[in-house]
Amino acid sequence: MKIKNTNIIWHHANVSRADREALHAHKSVILWFTGLSGSGKSTLAHAVEDYLHKMGVSTYVLDGDNVRQGLCSDLGFTDSDRTENIRRIGELAKLMTEAGIITLTAFISPFISDRDIARKLVPSGDFLEIYCSCPIETCEQRDVKGLYKKARAGQIPLFTGIGSPYQVPENPELIVNTHEQTLSESVEHVIKLLVQRGLIKIVD
Repeated sequence: MKIKNTNIIWHHANVSRADREALHAHKSVILWFTGLSGSGKSTLAHAVEDYLHKMGVSTYVLDGDNVRQGLCSDLGFTDSDRTENIRRIGELAKLMTEAGIITLTAFISPFISDRDIARKLVPSGDFLEIYCSCPIETCEQRDVKGLYKKARAGQIPLFTGIGSPYQVPENPELIVNTHEQTLSESVEHVIKLLVQRGLIKIVD
């Protein structure tokens, strides 16, 4: 049983989030890309970051594979470990939002309840859920890592979509049909969402 330390007090920084956003000349937000393995989450997140970077926007991508090599290297893929993985990412993304940057997360994050917990960590409007919709058949065809093949062979028992469920977002801020749209078109949809929300401005 863990004992909560009651001697911890939140320290309020002298430099506020608004100060940091003013320095960056844009609002901060979390772009939460979710979808099956092979649905294009990481590809789209990095493409959006590249687009924003060229605009002079301060960004950072939290990628599922990368995070599990460090921050979450102690976690497996049971339901409870997946929940803890997303909890940690949500807390980290929250801090990066306070730093005044646009944070893009690329995680399967299969459970609605876990994504809701991450959403509730930040004020309304700071969490934009982007569902990368793609049929599992197409994801399997893309399967560059060979994960679906291993899952079908029983080598990965808790693989999302095969041995573990993926819960489709009920009301995401954006749905990107990555099997029907080109990468450029998908990026355009995300950028349009950011502009509509007043988070960035396109300067002609």
